Amino acid sequence: MSGLQKLDLLLDTENKQLQRLNEIVIESIEEEKLISKKLYEFEDTHPPFSGKVADRMASFGGSWLFIFLFLIVMSIWIVANSFYKSFDPYPFILLNLILSTIAALQAPVIMMSQNRKEVKDRQRAINDYLINVKSEIEVRNLHQKLDLLIADQMKTLFEIQKMQVDLMEDIKAMLSPKKEI
Repeated sequence: MSGLQKLDLLLDTENKQLQRLNEIVIESIEEEKLISKKLYEFEDTHPPFSGKVADRMASFGGSWLFIFLFLIVMSIWIVANSFYKSFDPYPFILLNLILSTIAALQAPVIMMSQNRKEVKDRQRAINDYLINVKSEIEVRNLHQKLDLLIADQMKTLFEIQKMQVDLMEDIKAMLSPKKEI
């Protein structure tokens, strides 16, 4: 096998290694798309009507707008029943009943909303864990691939070095005068 043939063989080997690495990168990208697609599918794009109502009521019940409106309504109620002809005289028993009813209804609605958010958070935590495990596996795989690549490159370098030594010996043999016996 001549030096040029050996060189062509080495270049073909390098080309095959680069093609293998390219395929590995493409596979990794496709796997990432699959994971991101799965995570996107988890997102609650069509929650049930009761869930929507619970979330909206909980967000309104925990807002400053609700607090201000509630204070205004309470103030109007107390002023109207204290100074004008009242339908709920002091100690405001009807107001007490309304406030108790609101509190009794608001607490379970807020709990339903919190439970929905807890389920979402739990699923996100599971997804984060799975991504971390996959990342750890990918890092290990990358280390193995790098070790393999380095070993292949070392083998190739030794072959190139051997070819260079052979070529140098051929050149030396060609340049040195032949001794006749």
